[in-house]
Amino acid sequence: MSMRSRAGTVTALTVAALAVGTVLTAPAAGAAPQAATPKFLSASQLPPHPTSSWTAGPVTEGFPVELDLCVHTEGVPSYDYRHRTFRTDLDTNAVQMTVVADTAAHAKALAKHYDDLIRTCADRLEEGSPDVEAEGRDYGTLPVEEGARVRGLHTETSWGATDIALLSVGRDARTVTVVQWAQLGDFGDAPVAAFKKTTSTAVAKLY
Repeated sequence: MSMRSRAGTVTALTVAALAVGTVLTAPAAGAAPQAATPKFLSASQLPPHPTSSWTAGPVTEGFPVELDLCVHTEGVPSYDYRHRTFRTDLDTNAVQMTVVADTAAHAKALAKHYDDLIRTCADRLEEGSPDVEAEGRDYGTLPVEEGARVRGLHTETSWGATDIALLSVGRDARTVTVVQWAQLGDFGDAPVAAFKKTTSTAVAKLY
């Protein structure tokens, strides 16, 4: 069962496990708007799938539910989020989210907040459900714009579902982007090198 298809499981885990105490400073009144709209990855810039091509959905307003397993907007300012989902003909999916903060300092704090949520996701999932075993891995930072970090998450349920995800958080000045790739499998199935390239492209492409 994929991370995309097990919506009921994700919802239950999210309600039970995703409680975070971090509260970021609210946006300053009268902050100047971003001069340009952040750009998104194209389908061809995702890690290549061995048997199926990627299809990109439209850029959509709002925070993507596909990130709910680890990332959420609780305790952060009400910024405007945009996202784009991607899929293959098989059981592999991806999503990119962007958000523009009012200052670079707030964006830096927001990027750290989302990276912390991803870093602690495995522990929170296990604490929230006795039916889930989860493991997170840190694949390091990338020297692109203000920086990015890549992490991995493997989950396995008591009924046999096993899923692998790669997630990254990157920043360019006031803009933060989160990218997630996911499919059935374990760490051996994760295209880490290709996903690092995708992450670097996503951050560099924002502006």
